[in-house]
Amino acid sequence: MIDQAQFRRVSSALPILQHAEPQLVRDFQQAAFLARIPAGHDVFLENDQVDAIALLISGVVRVYKIGGTGREITLYRFGDGESCILTANAILSQKTFPAIAVVEKDAEAVMIPADSFRQWVAKYDLWREFVFDLLSRRLSSVMEIVEEVAFRRMDERLASFLLTRARLRNPLRITHQEIASELGSSREVISRLLEDFSKRGLVRVGRGEIEILDEAGLQTLNAV
Repeated sequence: MIDQAQFRRVSSALPILQHAEPQLVRDFQQAAFLARIPAGHDVFLENDQVDAIALLISGVVRVYKIGGTGREITLYRFGDGESCILTANAILSQKTFPAIAVVEKDAEAVMIPADSFRQWVAKYDLWREFVFDLLSRRLSSVMEIVEEVAFRRMDERLASFLLTRARLRNPLRITHQEIASELGSSREVISRLLEDFSKRGLVRVGRGEIEILDEAGLQTLNAV
């Protein structure tokens, strides 16, 4: 249960609640509860039963798949004011969770029981629109990943990844294995490509660190 003071704080992170009808607000306060989830904690493992969905107030959760070879690929991340479409889909279809969700940055979340979530989708137009918008936006990002994996060479994808991350920080503090997990490749492939980039003067590779030296060169490769 969420009290009035907590609701005011939650609604600032979830604007949908600011426009909700009084009955939805009452149902939300009655059914939802707050939870703190530390970094490194698995929210769901593959094939887990889903008994609640988390709407993040703060923090970051990574959702990823592990293939039969043991390789990982990141499907998406979600943060403040967002939630997980695979969790929503599992609740609505009453199936198990099809991936792994792990907290990357200490999170605080509003937890909504699965039964309440399903009932609100059927009962409240605003909540249904919120869920469908969530599904639509996240599906688009997942489709972009599918296109990347299916149609782009790994060196192009690696160049794009490095350029995106370098906008936030350069040098990047990241290992070859972490990059491989993001892109659904192996550490050996990523190391080989980074060695090639290094020989071409595009990057400098250190221990747990990659510095972009020639952004234009990487842009050219990314545009191939």
